[in-house]
Amino acid sequence: SSVLRDGTCWARRTQSVADSGINVIKRKLASHDNLKLIITQEGNKFTVKESSALRSTEIVFELGVTFTYSLADGTELSGTWSLQENRLIGNFKRVDNGKELNAVREIIGGELVQTYVYEGVEAKRIFKKE
Repeated sequence: SSVLRDGTCWARRTQSVADSGINVIKRKLASHDNLKLIITQEGNKFTVKESSALRSTEIVFELGVTFTYSLADGTELSGTWSLQENRLIGNFKRVDNGKELNAVREIIGGELVQTYVYEGVEAKRIFKKE
């Protein structure tokens, strides 16, 4: 079982400055929201528990099966996650405008690194084991 999906609790360590598209207030809130992730896997079914000072949510999905969910700001995304080696690869589109958002979750140097690409801008969030 990969450390990525064994139920380890991950707490956000840093956020990339390149996280554009988020206004200054949201960026300030995001830097203090103490986001924590717990990712677990049963077969092809994944559960991602996200908790922060702003909200708590649980996202359940199956690899390769399209699903819709809302970001913290209410933006709805529709798409799929797939597993390639030890990387979770997400391919999503915004429901409101059809623009693509791609995501990768992987373990690098003992930390969970989430990389998002939206409209050519890359943002990384790095989580350490808690």
